Amino acid sequence: MSDATIDEICLVALAEAFRGDGELLCHPMGPFPVAAGRLARASFEPDLMLTDTIAYAVVGTLPLGTTVGDPSGDEGIVVEGYLPFRTVFDQAWSGHRHVVMGASQIDRHGNQNFAAIGDYRQPKAQLLGLRGAPGNVINHTTSYWIPNQARTFAESVDVVSGPGYDRVAALPEPSGRFHEIRRVVTELAAYDFETPDHTMRLRSVHPGVSVDDVLAATPFELAVPHEVPASRLPTDEELHLIRNVIDPTGIRKHEFRS
Repeated sequence: MSDATIDEICLVALAEAFRGDGELLCHPMGPFPVAAGRLARASFEPDLMLTDTIAYAVVGTLPLGTTVGDPSGDEGIVVEGYLPFRTVFDQAWSGHRHVVMGASQIDRHGNQNFAAIGDYRQPKAQLLGLRGAPGNVINHTTSYWIPNQARTFAESVDVVSGPGYDRVAALPEPSGRFHEIRRVVTELAAYDFETPDHTMRLRSVHPGVSVDDVLAATPFELAVPHEVPASRLPTDEELHLIRNVIDPTGIRKHEFRS
């Protein structure tokens, strides 16, 4: 019987978003998504291109919190390219990139907000701003990691940082030619947009979570299949990678502290 904890189950669910990507720039933002990207390449998607989160493309698996040049993380690491931020745009515009972002709000169409809460002209809370979210979402595959579903899922978002399927559909061609919201993973479940109208669908529930739990934390109409599978547990090898290689100090667990 697996002794996997919820953080490890969520990490695997997010890593699964990269399955089938092949030779693509995996560009997760934040420690938890970075760990998921590294897990995907170290286990089932070996052709992914990873960065040290600073400026280098690397072969090998860096532990969270280390970069190229850090003696604690250099074992087995080979620098395969220089990737300063200015060159990332070449990847972004071509569609050969899969980014994982966070969200302060997200709706059933995949519209995402981490810019501000309230009227953008005079917000109740100023957050990150639009940052690169509009260009990210329109130009390549995007997934979202959301550690608190009830606080983040919203009937509508106050500001659209990353456009969802309804807004992209209203844009002139060829806008959004690479637009795909691959996955949304929360502490409760995993979601996709594989419905006829590209609205959010429940893909799997994490072990110990019921469909009713999910619906109670969802303020909008959610597509729910007749049978909803459980999110898969990590394999023994994945648990080894998570605990001993990628995140031996347990940084991933910080996302789950109340």
